[in-house]
Amino acid sequence: MNVIEIKNLTKTYGQARGISDISFSVEEGEIFGFIGPNGAGKSTTIRTLLSLIYPTSGSAVIFGKDSVKYAPEIKREIGYLPSEVFYYDNMRVKDLLKYSASFYKKDCTKRIHELAEIMDLDLNKKIDDLSFGNKKKVGIVQGLLHEPKLIILDEPTSGLDPLMQQKFFDLLIEENKKGTTILFSSHILSEVQRLCNRVAIIKEGRLIKVEKISTLRETNHKRFKLETNQIIEKSYFTSLGVSNLEIKDNMITFLFSGNINNMMKKLAEIELTNLWIEEPDLEEIFLHYYEKED
Repeated sequence: MNVIEIKNLTKTYGQARGISDISFSVEEGEIFGFIGPNGAGKSTTIRTLLSLIYPTSGSAVIFGKDSVKYAPEIKREIGYLPSEVFYYDNMRVKDLLKYSASFYKKDCTKRIHELAEIMDLDLNKKIDDLSFGNKKKVGIVQGLLHEPKLIILDEPTSGLDPLMQQKFFDLLIEENKKGTTILFSSHILSEVQRLCNRVAIIKEGRLIKVEKISTLRETNHKRFKLETNQIIEKSYFTSLGVSNLEIKDNMITFLFSGNINNMMKKLAEIELTNLWIEEPDLEEIFLHYYEKED
C-alpha cells in the first residue's frame, strides 16, 4: 500500500520556476529519500503535497485521500518539519509544544518529555533564547510528539551538530520500526544513503529518477585524492573508468564509479604518501544522471 501518491504534480509561479510533472509514490513503512541541490524544488513539492500551497495541476494523495480535499483530516496523522522553523519568540518551549499538542486531541505530555530528553532540549527556555540548532530540535519534537503515521522532513539536519544528527537518525529508525512512514528530503547524499530504501532525484523542478539506494551505491562516484612521490601517467587510471582526472606535481585527483576493491588493488601498486576518499558534492555524484538529461 502507498501512503503517498504524487501524480504529475505541477506548481508554476508565473515566469519563476516551480515544479513540473512530478510523479512518485512512497510505500507504507518505507523511509523514502527526496534529494536534489538547494533550489531544485524539494520544498515546493513538499508544501504542495501538504496543501500549504495549491498545485497548478496534477494531484497528491495521502493515506488514499486527496491531499487538498481532506487536508485537515490528513494533517492530524502527519508530522512535518519544514526546512526553516519560525516561532513565537516569547513563548517557552514547553508552552509551545503543549499548544501544538492541543490540536491532536490526545495527551502528548509523556512523549514530549521523552523526545526532549533524547534531543537534549531544555523545555523551560524561551524560544527567543535558543540557538538555530535548538530551534531545529523544537521543530523535531513538535513534528513527532503526536506519534504520526507519516513523518515529512525537509532538510531536517541543518543546524544540528554531528552527535545530535546521530541521535536524530536513531530516533527516526526507531519510529520506522514501529511502522511509521518517512519522507526525508535533503541535499546531502550521505544522509539519504544511511536511512533510505529508495530515493527520488530532482533537478530544476523536474524529477530525473526514482532509484533504489542499493543501485545508486553501485553507480555512485567517490572523489579520490592521492599524494605520491612517484611519477604517474594519466594512462595508469584510464582502464578503471575514472573521470575528472587531474595530475599536478605530486597530487592526483579523480572521480571513480565502480567496484572500489578494483581501485584499491590498483592503488596498492603505488607508493602513496597520503590518500583521501571523499563524498563528492551532489552535482558530481549525479553527473551521469544530469548529463543524460542535458
